[in-house]
Amino acid sequence: MHTVRLAGEDDFEGWRDAARSLAALGAAPDTVIWQVGGARDDLFGEAPPPPASPKSETRVPRRFVELVRSALLHRDPERFALGYALLVRLADQPRLIDDAADPLVRRLETMAKAVRRDIHKMRAFVRFRAIEDEGGDRYIAWFEPDHHIVHANAAFFVNRFASMRWSILTPALSLHWDSEMLREGPGASKRDAPGDDPVEAIWKTYYASIFNPARLKTGAMLKEMPRKYWKNMPETALVGELVATARQRESAMIDTARTATGGNIEAAWQALRDEAASCRRCSLYKNATQTVFGEGPLDAAMMLIGEQPGDQEDLAGRPFVGPAGQVLDTALGEAGIDRARLYVTNAVKHFKFTPRGKRRIHAKPDSGEIEACRWWVEQEKMLVKPKVSVALGATAARSLLGKTVTIGRERGRPIELAGGGVGWITVHPSYLLRIPEADRAAEETNRFVADLKAAYALAAG
Repeated sequence: MHTVRLAGEDDFEGWRDAARSLAALGAAPDTVIWQVGGARDDLFGEAPPPPASPKSETRVPRRFVELVRSALLHRDPERFALGYALLVRLADQPRLIDDAADPLVRRLETMAKAVRRDIHKMRAFVRFRAIEDEGGDRYIAWFEPDHHIVHANAAFFVNRFASMRWSILTPALSLHWDSEMLREGPGASKRDAPGDDPVEAIWKTYYASIFNPARLKTGAMLKEMPRKYWKNMPETALVGELVATARQRESAMIDTARTATGGNIEAAWQALRDEAASCRRCSLYKNATQTVFGEGPLDAAMMLIGEQPGDQEDLAGRPFVGPAGQVLDTALGEAGIDRARLYVTNAVKHFKFTPRGKRRIHAKPDSGEIEACRWWVEQEKMLVKPKVSVALGATAARSLLGKTVTIGRERGRPIELAGGGVGWITVHPSYLLRIPEADRAAEETNRFVADLKAAYALAAG
């Protein structure tokens, strides 16, 4: 039986050295006891084994090292034993690390993911408060990590706040930076951290001013900013009231636009369109000819949302006037729908393309570009208030629902939208243009027509 004593809860280097020697000896995982604390010169309880010779070392893929380096920061007391068990198995199964279905690999992957998330949370939710000491201003923060991540995050805070004098207090240990040297101290309690400071009032005012009720998604907010961190963050004192009044504030945004234009919805829409013409929310405006905004009656019962303008739309300044627009018009005609009765727009308002000689080849918008333009689509929806919003393709679906979805799974069924109304998802007309087989193209076109017809019936109901 071997007893390994590590210097600390996050002692990866000590674990690695011991694991190498144990593996060279052929020590079975169930014969090793891993403990934290104690003298390092008593690593195996008795005389330490001779160092492993290069020939006897187990060679492991880099992915194993990266996985275990993160997983060993987890609070699970079995983490060291699990890491060694995987090391031993890799000697006979070198490809095991790639088997995501293996219970041991899966467990370590889950632990590593939790650690990475905790590292991110610390970076996102640490809030410094200013105090005065003999050296001048010092900034103190309190944080309660779920795992042993404080050392792993030290370099991040040193690099980001290099010119500040700061301390981060946690229950297990504390970090102190004097703008030149990082020191470690014992754990602390929340009582050791200051309450509020004058800077917090400024921060709260800023946070309240940038809060956009039209983009509030409470579930997503709680997922990314769990309540356990709220007590350490000054802005969260405002969250309850802001969430409670979000719907009223959203309506007020539109009412303000209407009031500013004498209650004229057409003028409010025109003002929004004019504002979008100078949009700089992402870099697509730099190469596009112009912003291509939506068009159609502002009391339309159904809104169509496409992906982005194509080459011809970019030049004309109108949505769906190119080849995909012709397919759409034909399908609407077969469905018995007058396009003039629909509001038609795109998830992204500028043409994204790759130059190829004199041609401009369509390029798919990325998630950042979709999110940047989503604000405009939401404003259009709030003005038009359609009963049904039809997303044509995956980009439009992501814009409408705020997340990536599978078209095949969500297609052709009503989806309740958080801001009111119903969402409906189908393919983009350009998809039909890319089908080479005539029979299959006809079949898919009929499905598309049926989707449009069903959505319109829902809007008319």
